[in-house]
Amino acid sequence: MSVRSDAELREVSAFADDALGDDDAVGLAARLRRHEVSVDEVRRAAAGRIARVDPTLRGLALDRCDEPVSGSVSGALAGVPMLVKENTDVAGWPTTNGSSAYTAEPAPAHSEVTCQLLGLGVQILGSTRMPEFGLNATTEFVDAAPTRNPWNTDYSCGASSGGSAALVASGAVPFAHANDGGGSIRIPAAACGLVGLKPTRGRTALNAQGTQMPINLVSDGVVTRTVRDTAAVLGVLDRQRRNPTQPPIGFVDGPAHRRLRIGLVLESPAGGEVDDETRAAVVATARALEAAGHVVEPHTLAVGKQFVDDFLVYWGLLAFGIVVGGRFGFPQFDPRRLDPLTHGLHRHFLRTAPRRPGFLRRLRKIEAQYDDEFVHHDVLLSPTLAHRTPELGRLHPAVPFDELRERLIDYVGFTPLQNVAGAPAVSLPGGRSTDGLPVGVQLAAAKGDERTLIELAYLLEAERPWPLLGRRR
Repeated sequence: MSVRSDAELREVSAFADDALGDDDAVGLAARLRRHEVSVDEVRRAAAGRIARVDPTLRGLALDRCDEPVSGSVSGALAGVPMLVKENTDVAGWPTTNGSSAYTAEPAPAHSEVTCQLLGLGVQILGSTRMPEFGLNATTEFVDAAPTRNPWNTDYSCGASSGGSAALVASGAVPFAHANDGGGSIRIPAAACGLVGLKPTRGRTALNAQGTQMPINLVSDGVVTRTVRDTAAVLGVLDRQRRNPTQPPIGFVDGPAHRRLRIGLVLESPAGGEVDDETRAAVVATARALEAAGHVVEPHTLAVGKQFVDDFLVYWGLLAFGIVVGGRFGFPQFDPRRLDPLTHGLHRHFLRTAPRRPGFLRRLRKIEAQYDDEFVHHDVLLSPTLAHRTPELGRLHPAVPFDELRERLIDYVGFTPLQNVAGAPAVSLPGGRSTDGLPVGVQLAAAKGDERTLIELAYLLEAERPWPLLGRRR
């Protein structure tokens, strides 16, 4: 492990001269097929990297490096080590959902999402930490140490797929499972300098928790260090489980040559200020796209404050379901042990829902309204987050609820729209701030158009290469 400390920067990198090297998942799978390294060698290398960095990063929820769950030996990524988020059932492992409010029992069977991942041929070495029930945008806890950002351990790694992002960015594993119910793939990807694509709803197996929601916000995917890993994983998952209502992603191995019209969005529905360095990263990305022949022009989203207020009530409804209904779904559930954010959202729902009749009906209409955003544009470009990732503590669940609510709304205002609409969006590294932290930019497309997002991501990766911990550019 290399750890560099000075007054402004504390990095934690797991990259080492071992069987993993600095390969991404596709590169490592190719070396495994050529028998340049063995499955056991890469597993031991990943286990060693996790053991070295996780005492600092605290991204791992469950360590099963010595007894991994392995997929098909004929899978496209056979033998590649990865991790799953702790809200996803793996047979025999506890599914903890980041909460201390209940005692997690071993899952009786793999979830459909886990089965899909095992179809890739991967070795699942454990599960990764998340904030309680994925309700926060930082992986912090009232009763445990936080998960830290490997670029600077004083800062948040984002959430809710924070443990996955921290360990992938550090180089502990090439990629990891993540899911997204309001930005939970894209937020940690932006915070940790990764590629994080939220697929169209139904593109991958439906998440069990998402199907229980009045409006299913959740899509499962991965966080990766390279575009080709995201393309490879989603392409294979799509072929394994073809959804006939969506066009196939196909095999995408580089940018397309078609000329696109791209809408530039710099104002979030929440109306919060975008900080100067984030705005500069988005504008620089727009210029790179224009230089490649695409047309970029200003665009204003049709949704605004009403959408934000309705989404916040819905967010509270989810917390209400946990507080009131948790005892029916989880053994030995004690709502008194839920964190203050969960309780605050619950109270917000009870207080505001009667004053906002029809919030579910209005949110359900967003899916059709979202299509109108693409009448004149193929893709929307925006910040992923309104400002760089904050220092640990700013979004801590013990911050007084009204203050924390406003901070979260301002921070994540760009991400929830695609969850409600069921549409795809990807966060890409857009550069680094003056203090060395990654800045994310988001590309969003119409439902079913992941292929265009991946093609543009390839272009930006080539034109504006992003730095990776352990491999400077």
